[in-house]
Amino acid sequence: MAILKTSFFQCLVVLVFTGFNPLIAQDSLQYADESHFKNIQQLTFGGDNAEAYFSFDGKWLVFQKTNPKENIPCDQIYIGKVPTKVGEKFEPKLVSPGKGRTTCGAFLKDNKHVVFASTHLSDANCPPVPDRSKYGNKYIWPLYAGYDIFVADLNGKITKQLTNQPGYDAEATISPDGKTMLFTSTRDGDIDLYTMDLKSGLVKRITNQLGYDGGAWYSPDGTKIIWRASRPTSAEEVKEYRELLSENLVAPTRMEVWIANADGSNPKQVSHLGQANWAPAYMPDSKTIIFASNHEYKRGFPFNLYTMNEDGSGLKKISRDKGFDAFPMFSTDGKKVVFCSNRNNGGTRDTNIFVADWVD
Repeated sequence: MAILKTSFFQCLVVLVFTGFNPLIAQDSLQYADESHFKNIQQLTFGGDNAEAYFSFDGKWLVFQKTNPKENIPCDQIYIGKVPTKVGEKFEPKLVSPGKGRTTCGAFLKDNKHVVFASTHLSDANCPPVPDRSKYGNKYIWPLYAGYDIFVADLNGKITKQLTNQPGYDAEATISPDGKTMLFTSTRDGDIDLYTMDLKSGLVKRITNQLGYDGGAWYSPDGTKIIWRASRPTSAEEVKEYRELLSENLVAPTRMEVWIANADGSNPKQVSHLGQANWAPAYMPDSKTIIFASNHEYKRGFPFNLYTMNEDGSGLKKISRDKGFDAFPMFSTDGKKVVFCSNRNNGGTRDTNIFVADWVD
C-alpha cells in the first residue's frame, strides 16, 4: 500500500497511501480532529502539486507541478491567484522555462517576480532519477549540479540569473524585507545554507556543520531562520554521507528541525523526534513552529503536520491524513494556511494543494 515517490525532488520527501482513505468530517476535505482548519478549499486536482507558497500580499501561490498526463514529465513552476469566493477557479500558469527540472519557487517582495531553481541551462531534458538499487534501495535525493537560481516575472520571462557556480544551488526563499535570499548550495563541498544580498549579489555561507542543511525560511519578523538538517555523527554515518555527496546524492530519511538567528549565529536543534522532520516554518507569532513529520510511524508514513514551541515542547498534531500532509505556510496576515496533501485523491497517488482558514 505504501509507495515511495521521487517526482517532487529536492524540497520534499513523499510517501503516499494508495488505498481508500475515508473522510469522516462533515467537510469532505477535512478530518474530524483537524480543529485548526476551517473552510478548506482544494485548488488542484491531479498530478503531483507541491511546495505551494503565498506571495507577500497573499493574493498568489507559487508551486511546483509534475503531471505526465498534461505533458509535464518533471517539476515545473506555476503560479495562480488564490480564490477569494466560492466557485472561483484556481487557474495556474507556467512561469518556469518548461525545460529541465525546477524546484522551490518563492515570490519576491514586489509580488511581481518569483525565484526558483532550474536545470534548463545544463540540459533541456528531465535529469535522470538515481537508481536506488545501487544504494540498497534506500530513499535518496539527487543534488543535480545543473540547478541554478533564476528570477522570472509573472509571465514567465526570466529577468535574472542569480547563481552561476558549479554544483547544486536551489531551495531559495526571501527575507520579509525582500532584501535577502536564503538558499542551499554545495559550492563549498557540503550541503549548507547561504544568504545572498539581492542588491549587491554578495553571498555568505551561514551553516558549517557536516550534514544536509536545506528547506530554510525566515521567521515573519525576519530575526530568525528555520530549516531541516541531517547530522551524521558515527563513523559509518559520516562515511555514507560523504560517499553519497561525492555522487551528488543525499539520504533524507533522518532529519530534524533547526533554528538560528537570521545571520546563522546561535544554531539550535529544536526537534529530537527521530525519522524525517522537515518542511518547517515559523507561524505568524515568529515563535511557534509548524512542520511535517513521520516520527509516529516506524514504517515511514503517514506524514502529518505538527506544531511545537522553539524549545521543542508543546508538540501538537494538526493534520490527520493517512498518507501525506506537508509544506505548511501561513499567509502574511496569519489568517490562512496552505499545505499539500494526498487527501481526497480518489485512491490515486495524486498530491494536491489545499488552502484553509486557520483557527487558533
